[in-house]
Amino acid sequence: MAKSLQEQLRQAGIASQKQVVSARKAQNTKEKKQRKGQDVVDETADLVKQRDAETLARDKALNEERDRAADQKAVQAQIQQIIELNAIAERGDTQFGFDHGGVIKSLMLQSDHRQALIRGALAIVGKQDQLSIVPRQAAEKIAERDESWLVVLNTRDENAPDADDEYAGYEVPDDLMW
Repeated sequence: MAKSLQEQLRQAGIASQKQVVSARKAQNTKEKKQRKGQDVVDETADLVKQRDAETLARDKALNEERDRAADQKAVQAQIQQIIELNAIAERGDTQFGFDHGGVIKSLMLQSDHRQALIRGALAIVGKQDQLSIVPRQAAEKIAERDESWLVVLNTRDENAPDADDEYAGYEVPDDLMW
């Protein structure tokens, strides 16, 4: 004959007769309330639900942090790839000086690359000592992803005369009629 768990615990000496009786009373009271349609407060179930909610919130926060780190890593990989695909060799005989984090640095460039940097057609991008020269479009793509990679990107003044313009010294009169 199968004995109830309560009887087995009492016989094993783990629970006293008094504990068995109080457990039966609690179970009977709970069953009566359920039959009458009254709300039964199950503290254990409430504690389990609360613990599950806390675990779910903690797991969600960890997942969000992990996703942000993965997104940041992906952005850095994209920037590295853009630089590798668009980098221009910087070796030359003309020096180009610029400010990088409060320190004056210089690169030896070809004179046409130096002029392109001054005009804003080329830009210097990178972190710390890993600097590269890339076209303006590549620098703008990098700046969209992470502005901190942009070291030098000059903007061209539309009102400034072009160095190659042979008529730059002559102004056009306002009253000129064709």
